[in-house]
Amino acid sequence: MAGLGLAGAALLAVGALCLGSGCGELGYYRQSVSGHLDLMSRAKPVNDWLAEGDTPAPLKQRLALAKAMRDFSVQVLKLPDNASYRAYADLQRPAAVWNVVAAPALSLTLKTWCYPVTGCVGYRGYFDRAAADALAAQLRGEGWDVSVYGVPAYSTLGWSNWIGGDPLLNTFVGGSEGELARLIFHELAHQQLYVADDTMFNESFATAVERIGARLWLQQHGDAAAREQYRQVVQRRQDFRELTMRYRDEFERLYAAPLPDADKRIAKAELLARLRADYATMKQQRWGGFAGYDAWFEHVNNASLGVLAAYNELAVDFERLYAQQGGDFERFYAAAAAIAALPKAERHAKLRANP
Repeated sequence: MAGLGLAGAALLAVGALCLGSGCGELGYYRQSVSGHLDLMSRAKPVNDWLAEGDTPAPLKQRLALAKAMRDFSVQVLKLPDNASYRAYADLQRPAAVWNVVAAPALSLTLKTWCYPVTGCVGYRGYFDRAAADALAAQLRGEGWDVSVYGVPAYSTLGWSNWIGGDPLLNTFVGGSEGELARLIFHELAHQQLYVADDTMFNESFATAVERIGARLWLQQHGDAAAREQYRQVVQRRQDFRELTMRYRDEFERLYAAPLPDADKRIAKAELLARLRADYATMKQQRWGGFAGYDAWFEHVNNASLGVLAAYNELAVDFERLYAQQGGDFERFYAAAAAIAALPKAERHAKLRANP
């Protein structure tokens, strides 16, 4: 699931506004603000880490690589040239935030939470794992299917650039070269274009940018080993998508069928068992036993299936739009922004209709 990673709780500046205006859910906004300020307080410019003698050599190597990728993001991908991802922080924990997603027992439609500026999103982000687990327990008690997962990075959509920008984090700088590149490009894409109340559009756009950007980076800078490693990662991710999307369709047909709820619950359990069995076969026959997705399939439910569409539904359409613009990033961003200005249903239809 880490590969899917949501942009996280991009509500931090909003939280600060709400603290001043007395809007509701102050506890949630306080943890958003304090969590982000703690993260920022740990950050130092990458150049400082590189210059310090006690910075471990492996970390210096990764930060130098990330610095080169950040320059590439501006020079080649035409992504925002600002303070983000030019500093590094060690959070001393395995995730930047933990997201909670929930769906009804017999539906893949995600529960949404709504906020000023960022609009409504299908997840709730916490800097503290215990707080995320507490909300998850509450929702399960109400009958929801719930998933909690760690997110290696998130975007504040540029709101933090005046105080140093979103930093590189220990939660993702140690990944493979291709994975590091795609994550940096994904998060910067959210600063390039973001539409309130449309998680699918936002995440699909960022996913398309990360895919295109990672391919270009590895073509121009990666060695044969890095390209092969990333090829394997991409192939496993594609296999995962195809398997889970096929089953998502089956679940949606089941939940829409004119059956008693009791029968739907029995069929749901049977589908989940089949999904896990097909995954086990794929893991052995196609992945050579690679077990990186085991935890996801162990806990798969409507919530974890429901969130998948947000990242992939329109990504291919955005990649086609990029090709239609002749591989020119500035033209691509302008075309995407023009589509973003349309009403939600119309913008999705416009993307899908592009020949």
